[in-house]
Amino acid sequence: MRRTGLLLISAFLFAFTGGASAKDVVIVTSFPKELFETYKKAFELKNPGITVVINAKQTNAGVTYLRETKAKPEADLFWVSAPDAFQTLDSDGLLEKYSPPKEIMARIPAKIGNFPIHEPDGKYFGFAISGYGLMWNKNYLKAHKLPAPKEWTDLTNPRYYNHLVISAPSRSGTTHLTIETILQAYGWEKGWALLLNAGANMGSITERSFGVPEAVISGQYGVGVVIDFFGLSAIASGQPVEFAYPSLTSVVPASVGIVKGGPNPQEARTFVNYLLSEAGQMVLFAPEIARLPVIPDLYAKAPKDYPNPFKKKMGGVEFNDELSSGRRDVVNSLYDHIITFRHNELRDAWKSIYNADAALAKSKSASAAQGKGMVAEARKLASQAPINDKRASEKEVTGAFKSKSGFKAQLETEWENFARANYGKAKELADKALASAK
Repeated sequence: MRRTGLLLISAFLFAFTGGASAKDVVIVTSFPKELFETYKKAFELKNPGITVVINAKQTNAGVTYLRETKAKPEADLFWVSAPDAFQTLDSDGLLEKYSPPKEIMARIPAKIGNFPIHEPDGKYFGFAISGYGLMWNKNYLKAHKLPAPKEWTDLTNPRYYNHLVISAPSRSGTTHLTIETILQAYGWEKGWALLLNAGANMGSITERSFGVPEAVISGQYGVGVVIDFFGLSAIASGQPVEFAYPSLTSVVPASVGIVKGGPNPQEARTFVNYLLSEAGQMVLFAPEIARLPVIPDLYAKAPKDYPNPFKKKMGGVEFNDELSSGRRDVVNSLYDHIITFRHNELRDAWKSIYNADAALAKSKSASAAQGKGMVAEARKLASQAPINDKRASEKEVTGAFKSKSGFKAQLETEWENFARANYGKAKELADKALASAK
């Protein structure tokens, strides 16, 4: 009798579980909930024996987490937009080599432009194409009589003062890529001058990349610096927004990589295969996701007017992910210490520059020429980075940020002091120039 009861229980459990033990696939991702929840449901429906477990972390935190758990990995997959984050993990030996089925890989080109879609050795795989640009609220711009921005340089226009929003690159992998794209497009010196001027026009620097589209959609701010799917998904859902790719931007793959030594390697491979399959790629067209597939022939099934990166040139920057990966921590910290943490001083300096410029343009004072010279010097002071590009990539500097040594703290203190002094002097000069216009 006891034996019969045990058999009945065993039969019930077998029927309930589908004859197999349920397995997990643990994914570290920075993607928004709308994306990973949609994929979780679709994947689990197709693979009923596997449960997707999401560990949501912003990109930089995810890289740190995988480094800290290297001895005993807890995650199976790393799934984010930033290609340089994968470069970093690969160089740290944290990614597993894999070869997806040939029938899947045959439909995906080797490159988008000149950028490889997949890592050549099979350490990580592009599942979507990402571009970086500008999103704006049409009603907000109309109400404030502002033009729609089309280029990164437009963000330096004084008319946009307090109307812009961006997330901190140290908190957002996609924003880091945008910052790095600008630096590579314009060069280090001119790039930082643009970023400092645009930074002064930011009404807010958010801690989450999701905070930017939320602020634009709600009308809190007029223009946001975003990855394309934030803009495209908002448009698809009927929000009063538009999105544009600047002529100098990068179009690169968003990727997935298998964590070396992860607890569920077979389930991880199954998830990668699904992402790259036609079924997984078609999910990208969902309005709440609105991302660009890596299979070119699927665009024939895309919604009307959907951007196709394989037919339309969408990026003028050949993104160097090796350069970006090498100086990633330096760039993020530099942005924080001269823009994010010194935002009020930076804004005050540029507000004084704008006021002086406007007054001097109308002034007939004999001292106006001297005032213009002071404004030029103020602008120069408020546009300078405290370190050049060569120094930013030197091993002594990049190594300090990996080890979090005392030298790192020293550098960051120097940068903050440099910024504080420059912005204070710039404001002083601009205020004197304003006085000379009267």
